[in-house]
Amino acid sequence: MASFPRAETKIQSLAHEMVAGLTAHADLYPSPPITVQALGEALSAYTGAFDAAMDLQAQAEHATATKDEALQTLVDDMKMILRYAENVTHYDDASLKFLGWGGRKSRTSLEVPGQTRSLEAPRQGEGWITLDWKEPDDGGKVAAYKVQRREEGSETRVDVGTAIETEITLSGQPSGQRFEFRVVAINKAGEGEASNGVLAVL
Repeated sequence: MASFPRAETKIQSLAHEMVAGLTAHADLYPSPPITVQALGEALSAYTGAFDAAMDLQAQAEHATATKDEALQTLVDDMKMILRYAENVTHYDDASLKFLGWGGRKSRTSLEVPGQTRSLEAPRQGEGWITLDWKEPDDGGKVAAYKVQRREEGSETRVDVGTAIETEITLSGQPSGQRFEFRVVAINKAGEGEASNGVLAVL
């Protein structure tokens, strides 16, 4: 059994064949529910509407292309004027606002990190220690953490490790000595305030 076509061109072709067939074989199809004349008129109406739609589509495509070309010309002209305005005002924001424009955005300066928090030593052994802490809750973005050590009673601090995460295990530490460890958050702007100290004998 044949299937009714979905494509418009095939529907139109079938309609032509039906009109021709009904006309040529009126004896076989004497009383169709839609007369041949009515079917022919419907086909003619569709064909006329299709042609009109194609004309309008072509006009719309032409109009859209003309619009896009005009928009590009407008954009090019506007950009040339804005570049000119930026140059003559030396990117002065107040002056450029008269044109609905603005000056260059100043770079946001990076702040030093805040204080590293809650330093603890959950595990340790002979010559090694594991430290963990919490990141600062204020200041600039942290790039890394610097771990420092000093002997108890001394003011001299030694950098003994660097971490990206909020935990580090230091090995190869002197045994039998009492040390204070602390952690400092760092970035390109500088160092934040040091954490609390943790005392340990390794």
